[in-house]
Amino acid sequence: MSLKKRNRVEATFAMSSMTDLVFLLLLFFVMASTMSSPNDIKINLPSSRAQKATRPQVAKVSIDNLGNYFVALGKEKPVQIDPEALEPYLAEIQASDTTMYIALHADEDVAYKEVVRVLDIANEHHMKLVVATKRQ
Repeated sequence: MSLKKRNRVEATFAMSSMTDLVFLLLLFFVMASTMSSPNDIKINLPSSRAQKATRPQVAKVSIDNLGNYFVALGKEKPVQIDPEALEPYLAEIQASDTTMYIALHADEDVAYKEVVRVLDIANEHHMKLVVATKRQ
């Protein structure tokens, strides 16, 4: 006596719903990336051949060509700060987050001592610092 199965199971997968989901995610990320403003302060960055991307930073320190300091935390709007108040301000931020990253955006016409001031603050408080440049 031979018994055969009456219900046959097909091993197929419908990809149409998966492609719809991928296109919706792509559309979301394209629209979200156009709404962010990466550089609110006009700074003429020096050029570099390095094309390696940095990790997301916690604090962005900007120095414009007039020597004004601006600090932005994450996606917040940059706040102008006095150079003498920069160290206590960054130390206060680092107290809440021990993995502190600083991205230094300094105009290429800024005096070198202004850049060294931020480097010294980062070194003294054991903060990780990256220097922003523009592509050649």
